[in-house]
Amino acid sequence: MTRVLLAAPQPDVRTALRLMLRDLNMQVVGEAADWSTTLALTPETRPDMLLVDWELIPIGSGNTLPQLRVVCPAAVVIVLISHLDARQQAALATGADAFISKGEMPDRVAERLQAAAESVRSR
Repeated sequence: MTRVLLAAPQPDVRTALRLMLRDLNMQVVGEAADWSTTLALTPETRPDMLLVDWELIPIGSGNTLPQLRVVCPAAVVIVLISHLDARQQAALATGADAFISKGEMPDRVAERLQAAAESVRSR
């Protein structure tokens, strides 16, 4: 079972994603509503996948996705973004393995999460 750390500031977004992940037979091992909690939970929970909302990542502070890679190097990092523009490139450049648009249909989000979980199993 793929272990997922879910990091998003909005409780309703976390709830919707948690339910989707559960339906996909993935285990949510932790939830964070802010960046500092995300950094603290990552080494504790040792997730296979980090699902991180773009809004949590403090750009320019040094506390970016590469910090998560140090404590959990094998995890797949997926960034949730609002728009498919320069943010996509920035998310990938800051250490994400993939991105998912918040505007995608739930079925498409589920497909992307399943593909990420498959990549975890193949590592």
